[in-house]
Formats: sequence, C-alpha cells, structure tokens
Amino acid sequence: MKRQNISSGTTWEPIVGYSRAVRVGNHVHVSGTTATGDDGRIVGIGDAAAQTVQTIANIRSALEKAGAKLSDVVRTRIYVTNIVEWEKVGRAHGEVFAAVRPAATAVVVAALLDPAWLVEIEAEAHLPG
Repeated sequence: MKRQNISSGTTWEPIVGYSRAVRVGNHVHVSGTTATGDDGRIVGIGDAAAQTVQTIANIRSALEKAGAKLSDVVRTRIYVTNIVEWEKVGRAHGEVFAAVRPAATAVVVAALLDPAWLVEIEAEAHLPG
C-alpha cells in the first residue's frame, strides 16, 4: 500500500522525525496534536476547552490533507495535564464527536512538552472503501 506523509510545516517535524499524519491505504494516523495556531503560537493559554477546540481544528486540517474527515475518526487519545479540567475537555471533544462516537481514551499526564499545553490529542481515521 502507498504511504502518504502529511506535514504541518513545523520546524520540529524533520528534527524529531515525525509527520503530522500518515495515511496508508484507508487508514490515517494523526500524531499528538496541540492548540498551535497558524502563527505558531498557542491558542487558549490557560483554557483547556479552548485548547481542545483548536487542537481538534488542527486534527481536522491534517485529516483533510489526507483525504479524510472528522466523521471518519474511529479513535482518539486525549492527554490532559490537569484532572480538574477533564470535563471541559470532554465536552469540547463531545461537541465535535457526539454523532461519530469514536473509541476514546483520556489520560492525565504530569506534563506535556510545552508547559502552556494543557491538552494533546491523537486521532485515527478509517476511510470507507
């Protein structure tokens, strides 16, 4: 099967050796994604719900570059740095995925790479056909 690497254009992708997303056949795997805006700055500093919304928008962009949609998502993994914020993050996730209902896991972690990141989400999609 043909492999398609999708880049977001960040400087870290070639340094660390990863792609924003990888499509192989009908499967799309989206790397851990955060609330980085188009200008490279974090959106929603201190606001886990706003960061979740931006993170999912970034996931949507990666999926679209791979020929997929949010409705094709079959699994998400949500990493949060503050257990108190889990419900805000969950509700923001649910606003997008309520009808899709992917398998989902939420994990509380001690920290993410940037202290301002409150949420990081991975996604996997399966396209029909």
